[in-house]
Amino acid sequence: MAELSQNRGKRRDGEVLGGAVDFLLANARLVLGVGGAAVLGIATLAVKRLIDRATSSRDEDDVKGDATCLEDSWKELSLLKATPHLQPRPPPAALSQPTPLPAPSPSTPGPAGADAPGAPRLSSPAPPCLTFQEKLLAFEQDHVTIPVAHVALAKQLAGDVALELQAYLRSKFPALPFGAVVPGGPLFDGLQAGAADPVRLLVPLALEPGLWSLVLGTDTVARDPRCWAVRRTQLEFRPRGSSPWDRFLVGGYLSSRVLLELLRKALTASVNWPAIGSLLGCLIRPRVASEELLLEVQHERLELTVAVLLAVTGAQAGDRLLLAWPLEGLAGNLWLQDLYPAEAARLRALDAGDTGTRRRLLLLLCGVCRGHSVLWRLGRSHLTQVVLRLGEEEADWAEEALGERFLQALELLIGSLEQASLPCHFNPCVNLLDGLREEEVEDLGYALYCGLQAPEGLLWGGVGHERW
Repeated sequence: MAELSQNRGKRRDGEVLGGAVDFLLANARLVLGVGGAAVLGIATLAVKRLIDRATSSRDEDDVKGDATCLEDSWKELSLLKATPHLQPRPPPAALSQPTPLPAPSPSTPGPAGADAPGAPRLSSPAPPCLTFQEKLLAFEQDHVTIPVAHVALAKQLAGDVALELQAYLRSKFPALPFGAVVPGGPLFDGLQAGAADPVRLLVPLALEPGLWSLVLGTDTVARDPRCWAVRRTQLEFRPRGSSPWDRFLVGGYLSSRVLLELLRKALTASVNWPAIGSLLGCLIRPRVASEELLLEVQHERLELTVAVLLAVTGAQAGDRLLLAWPLEGLAGNLWLQDLYPAEAARLRALDAGDTGTRRRLLLLLCGVCRGHSVLWRLGRSHLTQVVLRLGEEEADWAEEALGERFLQALELLIGSLEQASLPCHFNPCVNLLDGLREEEVEDLGYALYCGLQAPEGLLWGGVGHERW
């Protein structure tokens, strides 16, 4: 009877303690939040089970069962150690240091044990862990660098397609003075990371001097600082119809949208691409679903994307490069100012005095983001602005500093996403993040923050890295 009374007293005490634990768990979310409540819940649940098992009678569980239950309870408590919120993060500066090898266990047999009869022979020691800098260079070699032979072949194919396209435009539209089709872009400037960037074929419009002028996009109804309007002038002396481009006017302005539609129909319906591809030893197909004018070139050794870009350039554009681009809304008839030539020239000028690390950093960032399931939304224009800003601020651009500059670029991107502002280097009125939705900005910031904590995951955790 005394033992029974003692067991009842233990159960009553356990019920009181269990009630206190339940009250604590019920109110933990209000005080600690969801994450804190989850951590506290794991701990208190394990403690509660220990109390219940300690106050239960010996008749309910045998000795072996008690040992198993106690082991399970301690396993539950050990989940606290695996909770990410309690793990200290190493500072970013330490990420480029070698990871220390684990100390050998005292039970590991030494050299003498290896020589003993019948003892298993030990394998050779594992290679030392690579630093982040070394992993970055390995990623550059595997996923960024393009073989020289493939670069030469891609340039040759792009040049051949340019000549065929130029011949077609002159025969199809003899009244329209198109200029010489010129291939260019990152591939020709040494700024191509894998096969992601298309080769650019510029189709310039030869506009008559004195008949056209530019109007800044902010001075139009579109209020778009990225664009310019091309206005027809001298109508009192050279009436409408005096220029072959007058047929593409909308409201007195040269419409990029109308010209795009004209060329789109020609490329998708009129050009005999199978015959041209057979002549060049490849397969050429227009990408019909894309709003841009894109051609897919498939060769037995590589695949190439070619972007056909109608352009206003030269003196008529004030030495700017204005592209007919599929813009939406009121800006649909305007011309987008392309800053790529200025960006590439600035990078070359900054890298002229050292080893060209800024351009290598840009290629690495492009290679990482293009193969990532979230970061692919960051295009070349975003990444170029970050590299240009770092290039102006930092003095040390030796190859040994590449890993540090990579981490700095991630930090700069995170700061820009937090403020939802990434001003253009050549036009501060343009915020390059305006085209992203709020949830996309948050996803990008989170992915970059995680990448900053473990940058090796960005290098080898991407999806679908492209390579020629």
